Amino acid sequence: MKSSPAPTVRSLARALGLSHTTVSDALRGKGRVDPETAERVRQAADEAGYRRNPLAAAVMSELRRSRGGTFRGVLAALDLYEPGRAPHGPFHRELLQGGRNRALELGFKLEEFIVGVDGMTVQRLDGILQSRGINGVLLLPSWYPPDWTQLDWSRYAAIYTDYVIDRPPVHCVCCNHYRSVLALLAILVKRGYRRPGLYVERDRDDRMQRRFSAAFRSYQEAPGTPIEFVPPLITDQRRQDEFTAWFKRYKPDVVLGHFTDAIDWMEAAGARLPETHGFAALNVLYRTRPTAGLDQQAQELGARAVELLIAQLQRNETGIPQWPTTTTIPARWVEGPTIRLAAPAPEAAPAPAPRRRRGRKAEGCKAES
Repeated sequence: MKSSPAPTVRSLARALGLSHTTVSDALRGKGRVDPETAERVRQAADEAGYRRNPLAAAVMSELRRSRGGTFRGVLAALDLYEPGRAPHGPFHRELLQGGRNRALELGFKLEEFIVGVDGMTVQRLDGILQSRGINGVLLLPSWYPPDWTQLDWSRYAAIYTDYVIDRPPVHCVCCNHYRSVLALLAILVKRGYRRPGLYVERDRDDRMQRRFSAAFRSYQEAPGTPIEFVPPLITDQRRQDEFTAWFKRYKPDVVLGHFTDAIDWMEAAGARLPETHGFAALNVLYRTRPTAGLDQQAQELGARAVELLIAQLQRNETGIPQWPTTTTIPARWVEGPTIRLAAPAPEAAPAPAPRRRRGRKAEGCKAES
């Protein structure tokens, strides 16, 4: 009789309907896994007879300790030149820097290749990667839906550093834009703002599967929401006249947007920041003047993507995954001069001094006086 294959983290993940990373973190007691989910994973592992592979654990432990002391190979960061779009800017650079730093710590080198520049095609790139024995590829974000299907995917493990990729579908690492916008609105409400307005470019929102506008609208429409309704301005291009008309008509007291030229337009319309109005950047990497807002932690995203990519290579997992997963990291709030500061917490009143008990003699003297 043929014996059943030994359970693995991946088979447990499939059976539980969870991601491989969640199951792995739960079994190792690492990461931020919900306690109930972690207990469910451990119970399923015990019932299936799962036993952790100490050799694999030792390999990953040694990788984390290597700090670049042992060279293990080259990873490729792949980018696309997209005609009609401005060259990729600070977000890509920060992603690459975070990925390179983490790769070096784990004994790898991360090299960048750009398709569409200097005669580089996907087919030519495929030959270069194969000739150099590069099996791990980090796919950088694209404005348009990227197509990397002409690579020989039987040879590669991959991570895409954005939300969605269908050609081919691979694992993704990206900022949690939806959660980050909700957290941003909660901060603004605590600062006293009650009429937040969202100003976002349509193609940017669409590329995020409308997570910016979806989070904003869900906060507006939640029962008992503390904010008033201001329709978002979702625009096809950044124009001062369109913004000014929206700003004067709906009178938001704080604007959420990507680009700080909106601050100039607000001031031209009579706003004084932060005295009368506020502005919060949805990505502080794009600010051209000091402002408060969200740091989408591009370097952290690059580092996490490289960790997951190297983990795939260590497990000898190449090819298109059966169940692509998405790992998200929330943005971090950054203080700035365009948002009023939180009111300081009131100081606790000093405790009253304990009353001294009077002796009987004193009380008697008082009664006689």
